[in-house]
Order: sequence, then C-alpha cells, then structure tokens
Amino acid sequence: MNNKVVNISKKSFINVLIILGILVILSIAITYIIPKGVFEVVTNADGSITTNYENYIPLEDANGINILKGIFAPLLVLTSKDDLSLIMLSLFLLVISAFFQIMNDVKGIKVIVNSLINKFKNSKKLLIALITLIFMIFGSCLGLFEEVLTLLPLIAMVTISLGYDSFTGFLICIVATGFGFASALTNPFTVITASNILGVSPISKIWLRIVVFIIMYGLLIAYTFLHIRKISKKPESSPTYENDKEKRVGLEEEEEVLNKSTIFKTYIIFFVLFIVAIIISTSLEALRDYTVVVLIALFLLGSFISGYIVTRDIKKVFKSFISGVVAALPAIVLVLFASSIKYILEEGQILATIANSISTLIKGKSIYSVALLIYAIILVLEFFISSSTAKAIFVMGILTCVSVDMSKELLVLIYLFGDGYTNVLFPTSPVLLIGLSMIGMNYLSYLKKTKWLFLINVGIVILLILFAVLIGY
Repeated sequence: MNNKVVNISKKSFINVLIILGILVILSIAITYIIPKGVFEVVTNADGSITTNYENYIPLEDANGINILKGIFAPLLVLTSKDDLSLIMLSLFLLVISAFFQIMNDVKGIKVIVNSLINKFKNSKKLLIALITLIFMIFGSCLGLFEEVLTLLPLIAMVTISLGYDSFTGFLICIVATGFGFASALTNPFTVITASNILGVSPISKIWLRIVVFIIMYGLLIAYTFLHIRKISKKPESSPTYENDKEKRVGLEEEEEVLNKSTIFKTYIIFFVLFIVAIIISTSLEALRDYTVVVLIALFLLGSFISGYIVTRDIKKVFKSFISGVVAALPAIVLVLFASSIKYILEEGQILATIANSISTLIKGKSIYSVALLIYAIILVLEFFISSSTAKAIFVMGILTCVSVDMSKELLVLIYLFGDGYTNVLFPTSPVLLIGLSMIGMNYLSYLKKTKWLFLINVGIVILLILFAVLIGY
C-alpha cells in the first residue's frame, strides 16, 4: 500500500496537464477571434467603485493577448487581482495534505476507523451504514477524496472479512466519499471556495444541502444493501469475486498500534476544534473573509501539535509534513494552469464579451432552463478538469460576470451537483481509476455495475435543482 496520502500519479498529472495546456492555448487563440469588450465601471456617491453588468461596452481594439503573456499565464496569474486568494488556497492545499499525511503515518486514520468498527463487529449492516456515513462526512465536511485511497485496502479487507466483497468496500469508502464531496456541507474545496468567490456565507441556506446529504446517503445505502443481498445469495455474482479469493486466503490481522487511546482522543479533539472553527469563522461577519486563513492556521498548528502528542518525535512529524507538502505540489500546478485560463480571458478583454453573450442567451428564458444549462456546463468542464478548486475558480469567476436571476446559494448548489458525483463516474477521475485498480475491477465493469445508481442520482439532482428554483432558494 502506498504511504502517500495524496498521491497523484505521473500519468494522471501529465494527462490533466496536457488537457489544461490545450485549454490555455485555445484561450490565447480565442482572444484573437472574439471581440473585446468591458462592463461599465460606476463610481458611487461614497467613492466606492462597482461594475454595472447590465451595460456592456464593446472595444475597437482587435488584437488579442500578448503571446508571451499568455504562455506564462500560469505564473503571471499570481500577480493578478486573484493573487491573494490563489496563494491562500494553494497554502491550504499544502497544509491539509501535510496534516493528513502525518495523521496517516502515525496510524491516526486507522485507529479512528478501527475503533468504530470494533464497536459494531456484531452488527454488520449497521457497521456498513456507519462507515458509509463516516466517509460521506469526510468528503462533505473536510473535502477529502484522494486521501481516502490509503484507507481503501483496509476497508476492502474489512468487508471481505464480514463475508461481503472488496467492491462493497469500494462503495462505502471511495463512492461514499465522492457522494459526500458533492453533497457538501462545509467542503473547503467546493463550498467555501465557491462561496468566497461569489461573496456569500458558506453556511447560508445550508438546510437544503443537509437535505441533499440525507437523500444521497439513503440512495447509496439502499444500493449497497441491494448489492450485499445479491452477493450473499450468489457470491460469484460479485464483480470482484475472483480477485477476492486470493485476499481471503491471505487475510491477516492488522499490526498492533501502540497508544491507540492517545491517538484516538488527540484527533477527535482536533476535528471537534475544526468544526467549531468552521462554525465561528463562517458565522461572524468579521471573520468570514478570513475563513481559509483560520483553517490554514488550525491545520498547520494541528499537524505538529497532534503529531507530537502521538509520537513525541518532532523529526518524524516534520518528515511526514514535508512528504505531504511535496505530494500536493502537482495539485498546485494544476490549480495555477486552470486559473490562468480566466486570467488570459480577462487580459485579452473577452471575458466580458463571453459573459454578456451568455446573459443574452439566457435572457427571457425560464429560470428552470437556465439552472439546468449551468449544471450541464459544469458537467462538461468536470469531464476535462477534475480539480474542484481550480474549476471553482474558473467557473465561479465566469458566473460573477453573468447576470442570472438566481441566488448565489443556488449557484453554489448547482456547482456542487455538477462537480462532485462525477468524481466517481467519469473515467478522467484519477482517484476512481486508481481505486478500481486496487480492488481489481476494470472501468467498464464498474460502469455497468453502477449504471442504475448514477442514473437515479442524476434524476434526483435534476429534481432537486428544479425544486430549489421553485421555492426561490
């Protein structure tokens, strides 16, 4: 099992980088094709400056962005008006990766999961439901996804030992985290990022997202129990039946972990503090703009303090911290490349033209149609750009310039729907492909096995979007 909590393979990184590189080149090219334009800038009576998105002003200059400026956009974006938010988001990605690397190396993740599993060893289905809930919370509240890959082998062995299969482990670990990631409550990479870009509180109108979480939890549990029922009657119907034979033969006890009580209490206290910090920083207007800064400080301090309490070895903690930071660096590169697309469009002065065209296209159309159109656009982007943070920066940056007759909370909700569930559906998701390889299942078999789960999921999402529009969410 790979010791890296965040582990973006070289192949996946290169593939995504090539796609983003192509998008950068296309962005440069279209600045020479699409007419330039800007929105009217208005100076208010109090001296403040606002943008009037209703008044689009075309520009006569037909030249696109300087070629060198476009090529170096991934670096120059750090000098743009989004520089501070990009730096903060990048630091957060590095720190949270380091935190979970330390937690993984000191057996913190294993201890917490195993301690909960041991309490319900005689209640199999209750245990399955609880593990599913835990991983959905990981994705929904903490924004974990890649990180849980390190736990998949452990969870798969647990489900095999319970008499099920490793595909069940995949469902309650990877798919559950993906469903939680999309049914997000306080996900730092989607909810907080998108909310900050749009200028709305991450907990504003959170009640509907709670309802979504409950519905999707129910859907996944129902599907998992149906699968368990089927393989209990006919074990060979399991898509991982042959691969699991070898695992059952070689099933061994997990190595003993020292100081379990200290490890468990230390990290439980940290996550309680995390929840408190989220609630306070997002509830108080004075702290709302500094939510990411608060979380960076919390995870940075928590990394070393909790790691030292557990190991009493600061060198080991520091080594794990550096390992986590290095592992997250490729993600930072992808974020900068994706962010540079918006930068190119702005510097080429065509972003306003694109936004105005979208506004013109949706003007006069039903708000229901507009909501579904935005959902479809995000789905298309998700196929090519799997990085949630990068996509949030790009998509929300566009939407801030588009005049749409819907609340910012609804835009965030639609973004979550379009971004998250596809992480465990599209073949462009590295985590999905790596996870499937871990349980010995190919993508086409997975797609065939889960087709009804995702068809029902899409149907529910569409109904939820229409319901949100209906009630004026």
